[in-house]
Amino acid sequence: MVGPDCGVSKTKPQIILDCDPGLDDAMAIAVAARHTDLLGITTVAGNVSLQLTTANALTVCEVFDVNVPVHSGAAQPLTGPTVDAAEIHGESGLNGPDHPEHSRSIDGDNAVEFMVETLRANPGAWLVPIGPMTNIAQVIKADPGVLDSVAGISFMGGARTVGNATATAEFNIWGDPEAAAIVIGCGHPNIRMSGLQLTSQFQVHDGFLGRVKAIDTDAARWTHALLDFLLDAVAGLEGFRTSSMHDPVAVLSVTHPELVQAEPRRVDVELAGVHTRGMTVVDQRSRAPEAPNVQVGMTINGGAMADLLLGCLAPEDAS
Repeated sequence: MVGPDCGVSKTKPQIILDCDPGLDDAMAIAVAARHTDLLGITTVAGNVSLQLTTANALTVCEVFDVNVPVHSGAAQPLTGPTVDAAEIHGESGLNGPDHPEHSRSIDGDNAVEFMVETLRANPGAWLVPIGPMTNIAQVIKADPGVLDSVAGISFMGGARTVGNATATAEFNIWGDPEAAAIVIGCGHPNIRMSGLQLTSQFQVHDGFLGRVKAIDTDAARWTHALLDFLLDAVAGLEGFRTSSMHDPVAVLSVTHPELVQAEPRRVDVELAGVHTRGMTVVDQRSRAPEAPNVQVGMTINGGAMADLLLGCLAPEDAS
């Protein structure tokens, strides 16, 4: 088994996690809290409304004892209607476990200002968006120069082939294609894409739940209830109790890049197609006419990632 700190450098990467909790977002927060220097959490509407994603971020911080600033951001996409994924995540966005009482509150409601100020103060930090990229696009529009000091952008979103929100579009990109186009096309030399064909290689199932159940911590018991709900939801839609663990992959791509094999590709976001709006068009030709702009994840060590997630549910000094 990979231990909870296996492969982590002595200096943890600094990140801002932009998220829309969301069941797998909760697991990404747990991973970020353990394996990064987490500078803050920003929230965006996506899996559910901004009000709920923000409340859920605070709940997850309570469960995993994460003490970082939490700032709310965009309540709707740059253009077009607001979408959600409550059929998977539940009406609260975090169905399954109890939501413990707590006195935590947000530190502000201007995620863009927080990100700009934090990135300016911490050159070399990463942006890790794992929901619709509305907040990140607004950062770029507000202060394009701030990206000069950013180590990279690691996002969960997109697909090389089929989508999940539509036949061609993945949910996070489909939720705000205009924002995704701004971020993916911003010109930063280190953009990493964890798309559906990559994240589907990190699977949770009843066998994994059994391993979670064996960990004697409150966080593990809470996580067991959360993942049990997720598998039930997937079973209701797909007929089997197995689910991809999407969002932690974007974090682990930064903290454990040795677990990810990526290739440089040209990626563009379709904005106008009747059947393809929100599609990430990944040019996979050997001689693409345009230069690559994204490191597109191709394969991961899903078993090692599962071990790392399990390690985040145990006490930090566990061997």
